[in-house]
Amino acid sequence: MGQRGYWREPGGSAVTAAHAHEIWAQEAYRSLAEVARTYHAVITYKELATKIQHDSQIHTSVLLHNWIGRVLGVVVREAHRRGDPPLTALVVHTEDGMVGEGYREVLTTAGQAPLEEPLERERHAASARLDCYRRFAADLPADGGVAALAPKLAAALARRRPQTPQAGPRICATCFVQLPTTGVCDACS
Repeated sequence: MGQRGYWREPGGSAVTAAHAHEIWAQEAYRSLAEVARTYHAVITYKELATKIQHDSQIHTSVLLHNWIGRVLGVVVREAHRRGDPPLTALVVHTEDGMVGEGYREVLTTAGQAPLEEPLERERHAASARLDCYRRFAADLPADGGVAALAPKLAAALARRRPQTPQAGPRICATCFVQLPTTGVCDACS
């Protein structure tokens, strides 16, 4: 059976959860600032967790959802303290490309009311991501860029949009024959 709890590699020496979270928050801040250097880039919770564990050499057997929120909460507060945009807006779920429920902390820390409607929250996060890119990105468009939903979410919403019906042929109102491209009825003129 593998190691349990929190430990440092190499060697497997035990680490407290509090110490791991503190180190991971520092790594997460650096990692998210790096993600923000690429316009419209995002990272999944799982990718971020893997990266910060690898970079810090501190690992855990604890399930991701039981610790990532605490780590990202520290990042939210640190970004606010530094005057940086909320870097945690760059972190999305693998399945749907949406920010998590913990995004509420971004709003609370900024003194804003929580957004209950998921799409409202996603639009807020898209705007916050644009602020991140404007602060850190090297490849920002000359016009300053635009806020965008995470690619996976944007694609899912595009698939759900009703298709606009194609306009049928134009018909003469007098004799009910299809009009030529000129729009003038050959039969009635």
